[in-house]
Amino acid sequence: MTFELGYGTNGFANHRLDDALAVIADLGYTAVALTLDHHHLDPFAPGLARRTDRVAARLSALGLRVVVETGARYLLDPHRKHHPTLVDREWEVRADFLVRAAEIAAALGADCVSFWSGVVPADTDPDQAWARLRSGVAEVLDGAARFGVRLGLEPEPGHLVERLDDALRLRTDLGSPEPLGVTLDVGHCVAVERDTAAACIHRAGDLLVNVQLDDMVPGLHEHLEFGEGALDLPATLVALEEIGYRGIAAVELPRHSHAAPEVAREAMSALRAAMPQPVAGHPWLVEAERTVRSEPGAIRAFFPVAGRMVGRTPLRAATDPLGVVHGTADDLARARLVAAYASATGPEELATVLVELYRFGDDAERRGVLRALASVGDEVPAAGVELVKDALRTNDTRLVAAALGPFAAEHLDAHAWRHGVLKCLFTGVPLTVVAGLDRRVDEELRRMVGAFADERRAAGRAVPDDALDLLRSEP
Repeated sequence: MTFELGYGTNGFANHRLDDALAVIADLGYTAVALTLDHHHLDPFAPGLARRTDRVAARLSALGLRVVVETGARYLLDPHRKHHPTLVDREWEVRADFLVRAAEIAAALGADCVSFWSGVVPADTDPDQAWARLRSGVAEVLDGAARFGVRLGLEPEPGHLVERLDDALRLRTDLGSPEPLGVTLDVGHCVAVERDTAAACIHRAGDLLVNVQLDDMVPGLHEHLEFGEGALDLPATLVALEEIGYRGIAAVELPRHSHAAPEVAREAMSALRAAMPQPVAGHPWLVEAERTVRSEPGAIRAFFPVAGRMVGRTPLRAATDPLGVVHGTADDLARARLVAAYASATGPEELATVLVELYRFGDDAERRGVLRALASVGDEVPAAGVELVKDALRTNDTRLVAAALGPFAAEHLDAHAWRHGVLKCLFTGVPLTVVAGLDRRVDEELRRMVGAFADERRAAGRAVPDDALDLLRSEP
């Protein structure tokens, strides 16, 4: 596992901070998301430097990494929850607090300071709110730079920055400053994003500096325990592995403090059960990745033998026994080898080697190339599209499934993508393999699937449930 599992102190609101940290560490977490609040390292109380040093020593003694969270409800205004925000008239108050949080984060050795934009006030024009947000974030970036601390902007349901696209837009507006990254709450992805949490993780890529883990249901911003919502937790954790995320992924259950120790224990059990196969830590793969980064051409020797070295077992054997949907151990190993190659070369060399590995590889090696496109395909969009189209011309169900991942959702033209979905229906590949299906489905695809269903009925054959579900979906 490349990242650290943590738990948020806002889910331990009824515990002293020292006690909360001890319980979190005792349960096997190796990190903590520390929300600055009046009862947990109050940033405005006297003796801040002394208290911060004490917390830093406590974290070190317990072996806990830390990220600083800033979503305390009544820390800045005892009468209004979360006020003022960066989109309010008094945005300077929030900006000052965030700079103070950066100073605390530096003293704690924290990975970053996480923050959100705020809900646009009823009397404020969205453009005016955006201008305030830009000014506020720019000021916080200037202040945080004094302490060498990165910031993670969190898309939050109902806020001005609600989706990942909004966060990426703001970052672009500000000139793509390196210290400004993204905090991603995977439950929020379920609630408001068009793509899955796993796809959002791939889109955020190396901008991801902080992850919050919880479950949710579509359309409702309510933090739930794992298994109570629609989050695909195993796929989410696999995605973090696939992009090589090395930060903190902390459970975010702020309304469960009344039963914090038990809830945190159950969350850890769910996380351990959902954890991907330990392919990423396999000694052979670790050494192979290291070699490819220093000698990129070595990928040609490592790529064909990956299955023999790490195995070919499905990553989610219980629900995906053939590895069609989530892939296999050697798929993941090959994707990581390609990512290592991409980090050591440029787009032209990457495109060349991807085409070579695909053209001269067997079916397993071709799947590895296709699944690798999720993390490196944006660097070689033209070559990636040609490989996906080639795979969709085959009748190999695992090639078809691997081809319709996040890369295809972003880069494949509408005509080819629609026919890829139909290929799944014709060959019995579940539509759960199709990344971005909810976002990209359109009336033309519904027409095509309707015609497919009519042909099946006319031939006296059953219509796949996936086809019926798509036809019933909202336009």
